[in-house]
Amino acid sequence: MSVPLETWRAARLAALTAPDGWLNLVARIDLAPGTHLVGRRQTVELPSGPDLLGTLTLGPDGASFARPGEPPQPFVAVPDAFPQLRVDPFLLEIHTVDGTPALRVRDLTLHPSLTLRSYPPAASWIMRAKWEAVAPQAAEVTMKDGSMAAVTVTHRATFLYDGKPVTLTPTHWKSGKPMFVFRDATAGETYPACRFLIGEDATDSEITLDFNRAFTPPCGFTDFAICPLPPPGNILPFRIEAGELAP
Repeated sequence: MSVPLETWRAARLAALTAPDGWLNLVARIDLAPGTHLVGRRQTVELPSGPDLLGTLTLGPDGASFARPGEPPQPFVAVPDAFPQLRVDPFLLEIHTVDGTPALRVRDLTLHPSLTLRSYPPAASWIMRAKWEAVAPQAAEVTMKDGSMAAVTVTHRATFLYDGKPVTLTPTHWKSGKPMFVFRDATAGETYPACRFLIGEDATDSEITLDFNRAFTPPCGFTDFAICPLPPPGNILPFRIEAGELAP
């Protein structure tokens, strides 16, 4: 692993509580292409702020936002995230899921605190798993809101538990690394819907699965996030007492 577990946990807490983290989301509003008035008393209605924050334009080439009397500013691409634009007192984001855009709103005046709870570190839950490439296969995963999202499956990881092989399939990738969406028999102690795990140190044949770094998805912290649920093969009948507990 690139960093010690405690360093990883500190970075995770910092990301959650950052201005573009998951604790200050106050709205997610579906958008259609075109021009929209945004504010507390507008067609795109915000829960707080001025009656008219400005005008949002969404087109095939991207989105822009203009405050009253000011020129439009483009939403800016962000690595591993969606296009964003700071319009005080908010951070605005064009959040697109399966081709459907929405405006996600973070209130920068909010500074919520958070304590993350985790199981004690367990070396037995650090697996060097078999890592296999498979023929790319189109699939669909169910999202927490009941919608479906298209994914492409290209790999699988297999490790031994109690002497028997267990295979997990990554359905998403983050910063070039595979992300596994899984649920195990600790659900309820851990976030009930699922947990996420990023595979590390992959070679052509092996990958590290450190379940001490299994973490709660964004939808465990806010109703304004839409998260994938585990594919059937990633629902495990045994307990993985490692990683984050439910917030």
